[in-house]
Amino acid sequence: MLKFAEFKKIKVRYSDTGKGRVIVLLHGFLGSHEIWDSFAKILSKKFRIIAIDLPGHGETTSIGYYHSMELLAQSVKAVVDKAGVRRYVIAGHSMGGYAAMAFAELYPENVSGLCLFNSTSYADSEEKKKERERVIRLVKKEHRHYVAEVISSLFAPENLEKLKKEVSKAKHIAEKTTKQSIINSLEGMKERKSRDLILKFAPYPVLFIIGKKDTVINYETMYPQMGLCKYPAVLMLENAAHMGFYEAPKETIKELQSFALRCFRKVEEE
Repeated sequence: MLKFAEFKKIKVRYSDTGKGRVIVLLHGFLGSHEIWDSFAKILSKKFRIIAIDLPGHGETTSIGYYHSMELLAQSVKAVVDKAGVRRYVIAGHSMGGYAAMAFAELYPENVSGLCLFNSTSYADSEEKKKERERVIRLVKKEHRHYVAEVISSLFAPENLEKLKKEVSKAKHIAEKTTKQSIINSLEGMKERKSRDLILKFAPYPVLFIIGKKDTVINYETMYPQMGLCKYPAVLMLENAAHMGFYEAPKETIKELQSFALRCFRKVEEE
């Protein structure tokens, strides 16, 4: 069921399906809650699934000219408060993972577990910041060609042919993102801070879902982050790049489901 929550004079769209313990799903850059359709359909048989259109994506409009990860986290809080839930597992893909980390910093008492899905706790390197600045200049001139190209680059090359339907869906969702929204998000990701200390002091389990062929998040940079956590879990996808929920759906759904159950059992034991 599609619903809306008020936040800073805009309406944040989200889907709310299933019953029971809650998993919150946050999409990445150029995504929307629709990327989680197959996940929500299966996971909602055992959990209540809330999937959100972050500001500037899907049917949620932009706010101003800069989307910080803190702003995204606050929009998520507006949704879960509207939904009337207090504790939940948050799974964030890519940019959604950055927002989830900001949420964990701002609202630690609400987090039962955290999943970084093709995401990282680290800030952009100086080299990456320069690359984002280059992309922002490119997008200001012409953004549609960029959108089509970037989506294809998120899949492992060998998966593009066999996942034509999924690639097409991802592109269709991405094409709805306005030029200003793209720039807002790029600026926000560029300026985000490192939050590895959140992992170090997290009293809840943290799941890392990693694509071995991911060209956005190098899998080798994830090992030190795992080592920080008190309760780490990891799923390495050998044949996936940055779109693990499309490239390895069975494995990622199964892992997220079992991870959420562990998180909620831990809450019950507290």
